[in-house]
Amino acid sequence: MENEQQKIFNVRNVSEDLVDFYLDECMVRHGACSCSRCIADIRAYALNQLPPRYVVTTAGSAFARARAMSTQAKADIISAISTGINLVKKNPRHDD
Repeated sequence: MENEQQKIFNVRNVSEDLVDFYLDECMVRHGACSCSRCIADIRAYALNQLPPRYVVTTAGSAFARARAMSTQAKADIISAISTGINLVKKNPRHDD
């Protein structure tokens, strides 16, 4: 029982991993600026549109990823990223 109390568990939002997985492909497809500010703005927008999927264990992470890879979930992720790209392209906040 003592070992259980000493373990440190990390909590991870799998939605971040899923957005990162599709982000580059979407940015290339839409011709988006790849500066660090635009990438951060697009990621933040997309993540704010998606439900968080917090996991603690490796098994939980695998389950959440598999569940999130449904056709609808994938479409939701790509849609959120694409909308973010279009908004950032219209209103970039980077320095020229």
